[in-house]
Amino acid sequence: MSEPVIATKSPIPVDVEAGKDYWYCTCGKSANQPFCDGQHKGTDFTPIKYTAEESKKVFFCGCKHNDGGVTCDGGHNAL
Repeated sequence: MSEPVIATKSPIPVDVEAGKDYWYCTCGKSANQPFCDGQHKGTDFTPIKYTAEESKKVFFCGCKHNDGGVTCDGGHNAL
């Protein structure tokens, strides 16, 4: 698999709404970070669906080098 583009080396805070679906960008090319805008087309990346269980602030991974989830796990510290 290809390496994703590092969109930012910090988490991206987003206020999410309970029950709403969000499509997390995995390629790092989206202009709408941390969410997908279709820039992955033609690559081996696909967005990840995230459904908010409650309304709260979520810190999405901005570096795209996390453990495979959508939230920041501090992986940017090793880049």
